[in-house]
Amino acid sequence: MPKFLIERTLPGAGDLTAEQLKAISQTSCSVLRNLGPQIQWIESFVTPNKIYCVYVAPNAELIREHARLGGFPADSVEPIRETISPVTAE
Repeated sequence: MPKFLIERTLPGAGDLTAEQLKAISQTSCSVLRNLGPQIQWIESFVTPNKIYCVYVAPNAELIREHARLGGFPADSVEPIRETISPVTAE
């Protein structure tokens, strides 16, 4: 199943409280349950003004539908072609 990186511009994201992040996460999970098992949220990274998410889905359109239904921005949805790390250099 393809893996995607989603860029979400959210000014002040890094200042969100734990409760606000929990509410966003709950909304996302609710939408995911309604969309079915073919789309999965792996993890997200919160930066000062953006949230970067990793999802597994059959296509980018389903990820954009998740964003639309959840009221989330999805400025960029890019397929992840490879994963590299320091181990790649060995």
